[in-house]
Amino acid sequence: MLRGFLRLPRRYKQAVVVAVDSLLLCFAFWSAVALRFDSATPPLDAYLWIALAAPFAAVPLFIKLGLYRAVIRFMEDRVIYVVFVGVSLSVLALAALAAFFHVEGFSRGVLIIYWLLAILYVGASRFLARSYFTGAERRHDGGRRVAIYGAGRAGTQLAYALRAGREYEPVCFLDDKHELQNTELAGLRVYSPTNLAHLIDAKDILEILVAIPSATRARRAEILARLEPLACKLKIVPGMVDLVNGSLNADALRTVGIEDLLGRDAVAPNSALLGACVAGKSVLVTGAGGSIGSELCRQILLLRPRRLVLLDRSEFALYSVEHELAPMAARQGIELVAVLGSVSHQRRNEHMMRVYEVQTVYHAAAYKHVPLVEHNPLEGLRNNAIGTRLIAEAALSANVETFVLISTDKAVRPTNVMGASKRLAELILQALATKSRQSEPKTRFCMVRFGNVLGSSGSVVPLFRRQIEAGGPITLTHPEMTRYFMSIPEAAQLVIQAGAMAKGGEVFVLDMGKPVRIIDLARRMIHLSGLQVRDESHPEGDIAIEIVGLRPGEKLFEELLIGENVEGTGHPLIMRAFEHELPWVELMQRLQALDVACHAFDYASALALLRATVREYLPSSDDEEGLLWRRLNAVAAERPAALH
Repeated sequence: MLRGFLRLPRRYKQAVVVAVDSLLLCFAFWSAVALRFDSATPPLDAYLWIALAAPFAAVPLFIKLGLYRAVIRFMEDRVIYVVFVGVSLSVLALAALAAFFHVEGFSRGVLIIYWLLAILYVGASRFLARSYFTGAERRHDGGRRVAIYGAGRAGTQLAYALRAGREYEPVCFLDDKHELQNTELAGLRVYSPTNLAHLIDAKDILEILVAIPSATRARRAEILARLEPLACKLKIVPGMVDLVNGSLNADALRTVGIEDLLGRDAVAPNSALLGACVAGKSVLVTGAGGSIGSELCRQILLLRPRRLVLLDRSEFALYSVEHELAPMAARQGIELVAVLGSVSHQRRNEHMMRVYEVQTVYHAAAYKHVPLVEHNPLEGLRNNAIGTRLIAEAALSANVETFVLISTDKAVRPTNVMGASKRLAELILQALATKSRQSEPKTRFCMVRFGNVLGSSGSVVPLFRRQIEAGGPITLTHPEMTRYFMSIPEAAQLVIQAGAMAKGGEVFVLDMGKPVRIIDLARRMIHLSGLQVRDESHPEGDIAIEIVGLRPGEKLFEELLIGENVEGTGHPLIMRAFEHELPWVELMQRLQALDVACHAFDYASALALLRATVREYLPSSDDEEGLLWRRLNAVAAERPAALH
């Protein structure tokens, strides 16, 4: 019956509502007369025509005020105001008619009682209908039963929004405030979070929606850490902006991310530092299609450069980032240039920088996946180290003002070729900075070193997420492995600010917070998905975690500093490290020899040069690495015609 009524055309449903209102208004007038004369059979002779006229006085006013335009299932509280105004005006009209026609024996008390009853009947009928419709739909559609953590403004608004839809059925509130506990808000009981484990079973709760958008990240992380072991799926209200814009609904909820659990409160960026190397300038980003490069481009566009040049060797990555950024650049009147090419083409890159008058370079192009570079060492060295030298020399020749290298914590006491190649890139920039100080005009070279970024390509977070979606298992290399984590937007903002503080040759290190155990990260991701870890204590769990062993060149713990020589800067999350350098002449000789060895596929010579140049380089397993390099040398020796 309900489905049949809801499928009726809109005008038919409005006609039904008008008919019901007319009957209710007549009944309200009869009730008013009965109450006035304290009789179940009141004298209606003097009031009969007024009772019949009541709907004709009120319904047109309701139509004019828009009462019948409101869909009852999604009706707002404003309907009470509309009913109040409509009934009040109709009562005045009836009183005027009674006075005009001099109705004998007419009691003004009847109109006062009728005014109250008409508001009650017409208003209450709508809320009863709304409750019936939404309840019947929810019973039919089987909405997910959810608890809302946070009984404040955001939580109550969310409860009302969810009730208007079919996807969720809010069953209770949770709040830490003792004064709110055991009260009712929006028709829902408020409980203490300490009772949550019992409530999940008693009320069949499937999800918990965290609605505390004004809380700091640290406070939010504390709440989520408390909820995470319950193995109940969590979602979160993103922020106060949604409340201000009135857009808080089921679609505004987002799945809790790992960044919510890190508890890092954002430090407001220094606007002067952000704009110093970007605003009004021509900026080049190498590796613009990568995770860090693309986020740098987004942040740079917000700072309104004169021109943004995107350089990437991957056609698809370059197309994707240009397609994403083009509308934003067009709206702001910023010239966007996409250049397909490699950082190793020195003359072409120098020409590009001169043509587009590049003033700032953010060098994010690099091979970064440790096992892949470990098995393709010469290509990693050519791209990460020699490529950095060539693009940096091009910048120096083109009189670029600032050159910022995106480095990594794997460059600190590296145990793999990727980390050693990035430390070699740092040494190149340090030596070039000294060389630049002796020239005119000068190019300021600096590097920014930080750890893992959440959600970047190849990182553990998207890998674990795919493994969970596939039903597991999650593969982990070692139970004691730890890593530093930072969100991509935060890292990009800090890179831009650090580059603005450079005077030449600095190694800037970002404050990454506390390291995170990867196995704890895996467990949290399983719990946040509403699943249970399958292990010896929970054999009936959903997702298992398998230890597969360390990969070639992989470290258990990452570091951000080679030594202890570090000092603060004007930014609380940016430090400056003082580390050893090599003279440009000596370094250049080794780089030329390394380039020759790479072209000749002479793995032994390349390894010897890498070890001699990056003195901190200590492979995680000399025997294992020696076997790998000997195998590569053997392959090169077997195919001299193809490889030389």
